Amino acid sequence: MKLHTKIVIGLVAGAVAGILAYTFAAGAPWVRWIGDNVAGPVGQIFLRMLLMTVVPLVFASITLGVAQLGDIRKVGRVGGRTMGYFLLSTVLSALLGLALVNLVRPGDGLSPAVRDQLMATYGAQAEGMQAGGTVKFGVDMFVNIVPRNPVQAAANMDMLGVIFFALVFGAALTMIPEERARPLIKVVEALGDAIVKVIDFAMKLAPYGVFGLIFVVTSRFGWDLLGQLLKYVLVVLAGLFIYASVGLSALVRTFAGLSPRVFWKKVRPSIITAFSTSSSSATLPTNIAVAEKELKIPPKIAGFVLPLGATMNMNGTALYEGVTVLFLAQVFGVDLSFGQQAVVVLLSVVTAIGAAGVPGGSLPLIMVVLATVGVRPEAIAIILGIDRILDMARTTLNVSGDLTAAAYVARTESDWDPQSVTA
Repeated sequence: MKLHTKIVIGLVAGAVAGILAYTFAAGAPWVRWIGDNVAGPVGQIFLRMLLMTVVPLVFASITLGVAQLGDIRKVGRVGGRTMGYFLLSTVLSALLGLALVNLVRPGDGLSPAVRDQLMATYGAQAEGMQAGGTVKFGVDMFVNIVPRNPVQAAANMDMLGVIFFALVFGAALTMIPEERARPLIKVVEALGDAIVKVIDFAMKLAPYGVFGLIFVVTSRFGWDLLGQLLKYVLVVLAGLFIYASVGLSALVRTFAGLSPRVFWKKVRPSIITAFSTSSSSATLPTNIAVAEKELKIPPKIAGFVLPLGATMNMNGTALYEGVTVLFLAQVFGVDLSFGQQAVVVLLSVVTAIGAAGVPGGSLPLIMVVLATVGVRPEAIAIILGIDRILDMARTTLNVSGDLTAAAYVARTESDWDPQSVTA
């Protein structure tokens, strides 16, 4: 049985077990005990094993990608194409989200009683997020991309800092004599190969880890909460589905010359991993493997584009942020003008770039956008209870968008032939 089939079985089994536990024993001590002491720890071990490979994998992949591209001018050209594609796809997704939320207006249907109940239940959690000092936006965010200490950036999982250092380090290797650079490049190559083996170890746990992660969510989620916010949930999910099936499919056909049917069939392992972990960073090892083995994308392109995408290309997050901000504005009766909605699009795109590629990483930044357009930041409490489900869905779009970007760059900057990828 193939690994991705085992992962799907783990995903379905975890969801079914969790739903049954919630249906017949909601709130029972034994259900919480299983979640806290069995399913949760297994899922977290799997997630941590993937996350522990991210920093060395990003460093090795980007350094080698830049070094193998050679001419520093080519690095700039590839980087320009990559960032241009990221910007285009993210803006399109944010615009789609705003169009849907204006059309359906899900916030108009939420009763004040339900609103107050949700605020009371999750208000303290929202205030803790705001008080935690995790929100960093503006000029400082761009200054902090340059790390004072790359080792400290790695220790703190500051992926923008790690990426910046790897880009500069790889560029420096191309500018010193080849006989001096070659030994160090071999060391980085060996590091990358070793990390791939570690990822293989982690993926053997994937079916069990996925079962645990999904069981914890479904056994505690609660259908009542979903029903109260159903219109909002459906708008987000519809937007994500439409952008994946129409938007990304059109982009991969137009820019990469690849059949959407073949593309979606090949990237299933990435989608499953992203959905279960809710983390672009944790899915990065799988994404690189899928790009190289399934889509036949050259390692120097996959290793350059995908680590950047895991941090900076957040199609699903931008769409989700735009929908969430307008939904909460509707709930609290704040009427946003066309100009204010344009600001929401801009901030959704920019903050999506700054969002951490971990579960719930975009929530503190949504609070910044809310405050900017005159909505109480703590209003985010209303959607905290269901965020994990939506996080799983939007992460799948994020990682899929990264793979379309890698295919586009491979087509324009290498001898990659989309016809070599067969169903």
